[in-house]
Amino acid sequence: MKRLPTVFQQYLDNLVVDVEWCPDEETLKHAGLTPEEINNGETLFGLFVPFGTGQPWTGSAIDLEDSPNRLIIFQDPLEEAFPDPKTLRIEIRKTVIHELAHHFGWTDRDLESFDDKDNPFPDDIFEDI
Repeated sequence: MKRLPTVFQQYLDNLVVDVEWCPDEETLKHAGLTPEEINNGETLFGLFVPFGTGQPWTGSAIDLEDSPNRLIIFQDPLEEAFPDPKTLRIEIRKTVIHELAHHFGWTDRDLESFDDKDNPFPDDIFEDI
């Protein structure tokens, strides 16, 4: 979060970032995965949850001033999908930015070109981590 551009920092006061092991079946279903997708191992790397609703973000605009929100990163699915440490760091950052974009009202469709890039960040971004 500290590495995000400073222009975003002012909007993060009402955002809590949590790391959980993995999403449960109810969370997966509520996020729109079908029972077949869940049985086939589909999962989530992250999730944006407006605190006021307690439910995953559905794509509608959210009042950023009034309601605190939660960004969840799911550790196990990320570590399982990306065993290489450098790739894992890239994917965690991509997940944080993807979910944070929902905080600003972007949809999954809006984020497709970002998500499709293997590494949308400069090569040296993780040198000091």
